Amino acid sequence: MANKDSISKERTAELMREFGKNEQDSGSAEVQVAILSERIRNLTEHLKVHKKDNHTRRGLMMLIGKRRGMLKYIKNRNIDEYRELIKKLGIRDNI
Repeated sequence: MANKDSISKERTAELMREFGKNEQDSGSAEVQVAILSERIRNLTEHLKVHKKDNHTRRGLMMLIGKRRGMLKYIKNRNIDEYRELIKKLGIRDNI
């Protein structure tokens, strides 16, 4: 089911540990990009099965836009950190 909880709390905590400055760091741009990337992956899998689910497709496009804005912010702040992040997440450099 595609909903706001498309990523479990355990997976969110795991991403916070991996990409954050400490275990409680959920607000840094890197952690937010990692969480958005996981949600985008889950919604993409959902849409492969449910091709006509346009409500979810719209939500996916909004998440992609949010992630793109955050990646742009990270890139402007520190290009090396940006390159490392997209390499870790396995996403392309479109910005």
